[in-house]
Amino acid sequence: MITASLVKDLREQTGAGMMDCKKALTESNGDLDKAIDWLREKGIAKSAKKASRIAAEGLANVFINGNKAVLVEINTETDFASKNEEFKSLLETVGNTVVNSSATTVEEALELPCEGGTIKDLVVAKTAKIGEKLDFRRLAVVEKTDSQVFGSYLHMGGKIAVVTVIEGANEEVAKDVAMQAAAMKPKYVFREDVPAEEIEHEKEVLKEEAIQEGKPADIAAKMVEGRINKFFKEICLAEQDFIKDGDIDVTKYVTNNGGKLIGMTRFAVGEGVEKREENFADEVMAQVNGN
Repeated sequence: MITASLVKDLREQTGAGMMDCKKALTESNGDLDKAIDWLREKGIAKSAKKASRIAAEGLANVFINGNKAVLVEINTETDFASKNEEFKSLLETVGNTVVNSSATTVEEALELPCEGGTIKDLVVAKTAKIGEKLDFRRLAVVEKTDSQVFGSYLHMGGKIAVVTVIEGANEEVAKDVAMQAAAMKPKYVFREDVPAEEIEHEKEVLKEEAIQEGKPADIAAKMVEGRINKFFKEICLAEQDFIKDGDIDVTKYVTNNGGKLIGMTRFAVGEGVEKREENFADEVMAQVNGN
């Protein structure tokens, strides 16, 4: 069954029209990924960018202690609650406790002592006080050497949190790269990080796109090699055009400043979490059914 929710998801991820999305899902037996490929192959959707569904509210932040940085995300049910001082205090306490510990997972962090109990106890207490379900969703631990620097950046007060690691440059350069990652949403740092199956999948889609444009199969195969580089430029931080100077890429910017890009970790609050359905779903289904 092709649900309104599925149609909505496909529209959000491809920008294609509602009826095209419904047809794509029908042709793909309701498989979202195959429907995206179908739309791209027909030239209806120009990109396979799958914007993560920002569903849960809350905040993320970066906490640094010497050569260690920790990214923490805690979710709330509403954006209003995430602006609560009690909630902000919880995020600070959790982050500072974790960065000064040896914990590397949420499970380990929940058992850390703080404020007369554990982090788990504190989350429960704040949940009761704020009146919404709070979820210490994830953390990431990033380490560097003495010759490296961290660059951290928060967007929209913590809706996006990024930390980068740069060798040989200064913190200003590292922060610029963190801002780049916040704005341009790279999935990977280097093309070597992209899984082989993802690359092969993209090549197949690009080849089919070229064939749909009327190109012979052998010509289409050659065109793929050129187009795959554009794919890497979109999803790999190192190859993205630098937002402050479009004439160079991120790698060149870092190199020009005597540095080398080492790594990047990015949290966007709520990415990948299923959000509550709203009236839009009913509206879409009514149109799909011709009402």
